[in-house]
Amino acid sequence: MELHGTATISANGHLAVGGVDTVTLAREYGTPLWVIDEEQFRRNCRAFRQAFSSDLFPAGAVVLFAAKSLLALAICRIVEEEGLSLDVVSGGELHTALAAGFPMDRVYFHGNNKTQAEIDEAYQAGIARFMVDNLHELDLLEGPGRTGSGTRSGAGRVPVTLRVTPGIDADTHDYVKTGQQDSKFGLDIAGGQAMGAVKRVLDAPHLDLKGLHCHVGSQLFTTEPYAGAAEVLMDFAAEVRRRTGWVPEEIDLGGGFGVRYSNGDAPLEPEAFARAISRAIGKKVSETGLPFPRVIVEPGRAISATAGWTLYTVGSIKEIPGIRTYVAVDGGMTDNPRPALYQAVYEACLANRAGETVDGRGTGGGRTVGGSGTGGGHAAAEVFTITGRCCESGDILIHDIALPRPVPGDILAVSCTGAYNSTMASNYNRLPRPAMVLVNRGQVDVIVERETYDDLVARERLPVRLRRRASARRASAG
Repeated sequence: MELHGTATISANGHLAVGGVDTVTLAREYGTPLWVIDEEQFRRNCRAFRQAFSSDLFPAGAVVLFAAKSLLALAICRIVEEEGLSLDVVSGGELHTALAAGFPMDRVYFHGNNKTQAEIDEAYQAGIARFMVDNLHELDLLEGPGRTGSGTRSGAGRVPVTLRVTPGIDADTHDYVKTGQQDSKFGLDIAGGQAMGAVKRVLDAPHLDLKGLHCHVGSQLFTTEPYAGAAEVLMDFAAEVRRRTGWVPEEIDLGGGFGVRYSNGDAPLEPEAFARAISRAIGKKVSETGLPFPRVIVEPGRAISATAGWTLYTVGSIKEIPGIRTYVAVDGGMTDNPRPALYQAVYEACLANRAGETVDGRGTGGGRTVGGSGTGGGHAAAEVFTITGRCCESGDILIHDIALPRPVPGDILAVSCTGAYNSTMASNYNRLPRPAMVLVNRGQVDVIVERETYDDLVARERLPVRLRRRASARRASAG
């Protein structure tokens, strides 16, 4: 397994993250446990901010952190401190940003089915943009109460950016493709829906059209989809100008920047994407005479994924001779549904035995767990399947991973789990969701408390008639 961020192997052969022994973390805070490497999270924020704040973008650039990938009050504060804006997709994400005191003029509200209540709350809060996904949303935005009579500062015009589908079929998993014409997201350019929406917004007295947005997919490892999308949006903008005279202030190319989960993943640095986007837009500026727009990007996974680790405790081990050995841990698809949803691949090590070499197999490149200088011994390479504890055959976290032979009580550390793990977690099988800790230079802070069994039933109510019947049965039995 390749180490990343602040991860190291300590003198006692344990995995350490943020200067903290992960075995100690597991012992003190329990497992499963989400661990966020604050320094790595901040490094990733800065890499995008620096890449998109150069002279590549004459009108400036804005980096939004996609809250759907990882969200907590503490995460909002860190994002604010690092100078990024925030991309939210629901009233709950907006409420979290409000509770954290995040500046609302740096919040952009996405989503393909915003409710009237969510729109009203966001409007009153004074968010920067409504990223409009469809015509129904325009109906809601043009409704009563948006004429400046509310508490929102300014003249009351609603700032909107239209999400369009550029017709780009990105090379990624079908479930995370979003830019093709057949998509649940956005207004279709090819079919004329996007042009109709532009004209409708320009004719609406209470709406202020700021720009165009698209998103072509997730976990992308080449710059071509972004360059292609930029060209499509600029060509569309040129056609809009010809028909209406309107020119976009901003072009938002979404997120989806790929990260390294395992061998074979070859992510690019943010600067590579920035340069490709700048070249593509610059080319169209020269061809069309349009002014260079402000550029917006929305990294989520690319900031949060490599900052996250999940710690588990090994439990039962089932060996089927000649077939497979299953190693069960105390979490699974409830805290990381991505393998079940997308066949996502992860790497892991035994945190309490991270200094043991696994004969060089399955360790990847770069700084790896095992090898010389770690203070550990040598263990024979064996291949195991890591399974969760849910009552589902599909609850498999990692297929065929080389590890020293695990024993019950070992601590398994799965890397790159900062994105779409906690935010997609569930209580299936009535399993409480894990705690989350933030580690940095030897300091540990609990930023999300572990759920309890009482939490699982806290919102439930027994109807009076059922309570009465239960009381009657007990009385007759007594």
